[in-house]
Amino acid sequence: MAVAWLDIHDSNLQIWHGDLHLSSPGYALLDAGQYRFGQDARAAARLRPRDISTRYWWQLNTDALQPALGPARHTADLVHAHLQALHREAGAPEELLLAAPGSMRKEQVALLLGIIQQCPFAAVGLVNRSVALASLHLPEAALFHLEIQLHQALLSEVRRDGAEVILHKVTPLPGCGLLALQERVVEAAASAFIRQTRFDPRRRAETEQQLYNTLPDTLRSLRDASETSLSVNGYHARLTRNDLQAASRTLLDAVSGNLPREHPPTLLLDPVAALLPELQSRLTATVLQAGDMQRALALHEPRLLQRAEALVFVERLPAMAGAADDTAPEPAAPKPPPRATHLLRHGEARALRIDGTSLGAGWSLVADTAGGWRLHAGPDAGELTVNNAPCHDGDRVANGDRLLLADGTEALLIRVSD
Repeated sequence: MAVAWLDIHDSNLQIWHGDLHLSSPGYALLDAGQYRFGQDARAAARLRPRDISTRYWWQLNTDALQPALGPARHTADLVHAHLQALHREAGAPEELLLAAPGSMRKEQVALLLGIIQQCPFAAVGLVNRSVALASLHLPEAALFHLEIQLHQALLSEVRRDGAEVILHKVTPLPGCGLLALQERVVEAAASAFIRQTRFDPRRRAETEQQLYNTLPDTLRSLRDASETSLSVNGYHARLTRNDLQAASRTLLDAVSGNLPREHPPTLLLDPVAALLPELQSRLTATVLQAGDMQRALALHEPRLLQRAEALVFVERLPAMAGAADDTAPEPAAPKPPPRATHLLRHGEARALRIDGTSLGAGWSLVADTAGGWRLHAGPDAGELTVNNAPCHDGDRVANGDRLLLADGTEALLIRVSD
């Protein structure tokens, strides 16, 4: 059975197992005595703040959980439950190769491996995620990777050492996490609503959650245009790039203050960081692509597997970009996943139709010329996310993708075989 790959990035944990790719942000929701994780929990963050935890990956330990959240005694219990949920959703792989951030201290790494020993799978490899990503880019001397976690940002310096890249230094940037960035963007957006419509979307939890849900599309629009419009509860407001300058200033100052001034190095930006217009315009950076971590783990898997010995946290890897041996064959491109045949929703699998399958809320699935499926948005289509990322009319979807409509309806593309 194929080894599954798990990227431990609390803003959005990702797991790949065969044809499946799942995303699950580090949110835990206590619901009727049970825990729900990922997108379901994040969608309730403003509605039920007392039932939500977002610190358990960042503060992994065995201290008593404060405040209490259901039966969990400490953050290690929540990490254990989240891992179990990911394992089930990924088809119960027997082995996991882990990519973890440099902010994990030695005692946290040891605790994580101890937690996994109590799970129905084995950890067979552990690598620093910044080193894995940096190995795809060949620096002349050094490069920096900016990772946006939920409660802090992390600036990792990776240096060239012959034909390898090696972790040199990790600098936490407090107050620069995704949640703080979201708060600043939401504050700017709410101010725009109040100025232009006298409607304050933050006065009610329901409309505040709607405002948070609009953020990804809003930031994507401002990446390509100087202003955009957003709608909440029937009210409309315009938001400009200038309105968001203050939102990224703290992060921009923190990053700039930790980069060498004389010879600006290569800076790798997490995709979420690239959505902040001010940050992208002021820093010369390479934006990481959504599939870079998967590609890095696929390339390095043979040398990262440590089945026969105690796991070592790997912080040095061969540079895979521009390697000296130009005669080496290129790694084979991954085969596209088999075409999905059914839509699983509410425990029922419905066969996908070539002439179109309704998803609800104005969305449908239609066949494309490449033998896969595309999303089609009707004139009244609401928000739709695929694997926790906002999507648009015409986007392709594949077997294993998880779809979530604005009304909370969730569906999974699956392949039913004989």
